[in-house]
Amino acid sequence: MWRGFLTDFWRLFSPQRTQKAQRKAKVEQKLSEMVIGCAMSVSRDLGHGFLERVYEAALAIELDEARVSYERQRGVAVRYRGRVVGEYVCDFIVDGRLLLELKALTTMTREHDAQVMNYLKATGLTVALLLNFGAPKLGVRRIVLNHDDTSPI
Repeated sequence: MWRGFLTDFWRLFSPQRTQKAQRKAKVEQKLSEMVIGCAMSVSRDLGHGFLERVYEAALAIELDEARVSYERQRGVAVRYRGRVVGEYVCDFIVDGRLLLELKALTTMTREHDAQVMNYLKATGLTVALLLNFGAPKLGVRRIVLNHDDTSPI
């Protein structure tokens, strides 16, 4: 009994699986760095204390100036057993490869990470940036989803 459990546990959390997810994430590293630079410009110029939509509009201007394609406020269907059961609205999908979720909160919680993970599952994307403009210093979390470890939604 324990042998099967340990085998499954090792398979699930093996370094090879982690390395596979990391290799996928490196593909998006340059794009992530560029977007973080744009977000830092917004944060530096506006500071903290505005509503999320203000930072969203300012980030759109930065992305336009960087000549990066993006979709803003894109609806994404959530499926269960092949049927649509709901919809998420993503703040940005940059270059069809990178999901951005913006917040303007004093503190971030694990629920915000879970929200972004669900967005990744629903979109089929692998990498997201969770950007928080609400604290004195820009908060950046890079979240990577390994689709091999998730069930389809």
